Amino acid sequence: MSNEGFNRAKPVVGRFAPSPTGRMHAGNVFAALTAWLVAKSQGGRIVLRIEDLDRERSKPAFADAVRRDFETLGLTWDEGPYFQHDRDEAYRAAFESLKQRGLVYPCFCTRADLHAASAPHRGEKPVYPGTCRALTDAERALRAQTRTPAQRLIVPDATVAFDDLVQGPYAQNLARDCGDFLVRRSDSAFAYQLAVVVDDAAQGVNSVVRGVDLLCSTPQQMHLQTLLGLPRPSYAHIPLITSERDRRLSKRDRDASLDALLARFKTPASVIGHIAGLTGLAPTCDPATPEELLASFDVTALPGTLKDLVQINWQ
Repeated sequence: MSNEGFNRAKPVVGRFAPSPTGRMHAGNVFAALTAWLVAKSQGGRIVLRIEDLDRERSKPAFADAVRRDFETLGLTWDEGPYFQHDRDEAYRAAFESLKQRGLVYPCFCTRADLHAASAPHRGEKPVYPGTCRALTDAERALRAQTRTPAQRLIVPDATVAFDDLVQGPYAQNLARDCGDFLVRRSDSAFAYQLAVVVDDAAQGVNSVVRGVDLLCSTPQQMHLQTLLGLPRPSYAHIPLITSERDRRLSKRDRDASLDALLARFKTPASVIGHIAGLTGLAPTCDPATPEELLASFDVTALPGTLKDLVQINWQ
């Protein structure tokens, strides 16, 4: 595996990017800890970004709580917090750039339509079949009378490939493996794929560490980076911590929530140490602070360090 992503001329800038829809759980802590170690082991910085695109589910109380959680665990950040709810103008400018080049079109499909017409591909996610791409102007005008459309990006029949710092080589044919994807939702909110590439570029993020469930989204984000002339970060997609096979931890798994972890393990260092030992970031589950883990962390050895590259059962 190439380690070119580890050796940068520019200072490394990683990110914490929590969604304020609930309290942190063990999987969130693992992702944040790994992002922190990857950046800090290279003399880098961490940006905190609150990803509150989903205005209905995002709550200010959770945004405050997640910052306290990071501080409690010793996961410090150097810049931010930035909030996506403040970034609509930047997203709109990127969207208009794509629209002016004829790269987006209105999509009137409902969620039920998408499930009926799309076929799951490679176990990752449904592939959009292009249902609304060829509608005439008259058909679009008629449908717009009864439904506000979302906006999709036209993708080419082209393959995007990259070397993930954990998962290794990965490739996706945009037309066959993904299909035209959303850049704006029907409620006028900008889609995650667009927002995240605009934010990473604006905030100088060049090291993205996140769960392997987002690996299949990366080629789409890289395609947007190319279209918008934005720099491309290095990517490291780490295993998911699962409550049972093939079901990742979620905010509903209260036994793995940070409050439950602190009640079980008593101290923040014990929480960090248990997660580090469970995942392979440390040789044992002994209590440890992020700073103590940093002393022996080797970013180039990360793929071989982790106990599994896809999923690790919570214990």
